[in-house]
Amino acid sequence: MSENLNKLSGQGVSIWLDDISRERLRTGNLDQLIREKNVVGVTSNPTIFAGALSKGDAYNAQLHDLAVRGVTVEEAVRAITTYDIRWAADVLRPVYDATGGVDGRVSLEVDPRLARESEKTVAEARALWWMVDRPNLFIKIPATLEGLPAITQALSEGISVNVTLIFSLERYRAVMDAWLAGLEAAQAKGLDLATIESVASFFVSRVDTEIDKRLDKLGKPELKGKAGIANARLAYAAYEEVVSSERWQRLRAAGARPQRPLWASTGVKNPDYSDTMYVDQLVAPGTVNTMPEKTLDATADHAQVTGDTVRPFYEQAWNTMAALKEAGIDYDDVVRVLEEEGVEKFEASWNELLESVTKNLVP
Repeated sequence: MSENLNKLSGQGVSIWLDDISRERLRTGNLDQLIREKNVVGVTSNPTIFAGALSKGDAYNAQLHDLAVRGVTVEEAVRAITTYDIRWAADVLRPVYDATGGVDGRVSLEVDPRLARESEKTVAEARALWWMVDRPNLFIKIPATLEGLPAITQALSEGISVNVTLIFSLERYRAVMDAWLAGLEAAQAKGLDLATIESVASFFVSRVDTEIDKRLDKLGKPELKGKAGIANARLAYAAYEEVVSSERWQRLRAAGARPQRPLWASTGVKNPDYSDTMYVDQLVAPGTVNTMPEKTLDATADHAQVTGDTVRPFYEQAWNTMAALKEAGIDYDDVVRVLEEEGVEKFEASWNELLESVTKNLVP
């Protein structure tokens, strides 16, 4: 095992792999990453599945059987994705058991075309939860305004949720409120709160990509590459406020567990930046960092894990955000654009997935 990854785990950061494929599962690669790279969870999204299906022949046999049965394309996509998720959940089950259900989790996203429809999102979440039928599953629901009531409803029914596509501090606070409301509703129904887990996926590198582009136009290059980390650090400050509240303490006393902040989009988009900056600059206890394999390998090789790099830097983070505002960056517009683009990108990947399955549904 890598000393750097051991240090990161020792600081209370759960290392998850931001990727899944049938090939990775059938070759035993995921099991190897668990044993050798401290991986204790897996996230997926429509882009990841579209990529997996476009490579190799791992899905051919299942696609053939689905075609012979004459299933619809959408049914075929659900069958393919839930198959991989069940398999990954089984591989990670020992981690789930060893951590008391905290880690060993696998995430599966609802159809991103439903991101603006609360009721349909809940219905899809229920269907996927039933189809996978594994206790270490997370259903990914986007943090759109319409997603918030869906998050509350799913949690109230005992469905563990990974809230995705969070960019703004204001929306993150709304997500935490939706989570607390869901737990309170679950408690009122008599459900065991200890069995309901949640993480909140706060996106990092995409914030820098959008703001850096605007800083170039404003002629302020000295502020580039600072927004994503500052924004995430302030998200952790907001999380600390919520978990110190009386509202949360009541739920905790009833057996609930915190909704951990998850750093998503941690692959560096700008080659001028350190390829581990979204890992070693966001070390804090009780967090998850979900990494593409390239970032995982870079972290193992040369990350600088020196301890908590979030809580000692709150003031610096506020100063960074203030400097960006003074430079002419409209934060509210940035996060609005990022949410819209995030939904659009996942919709495009979903459509790509549907097209790929359509082409390959040949008896």
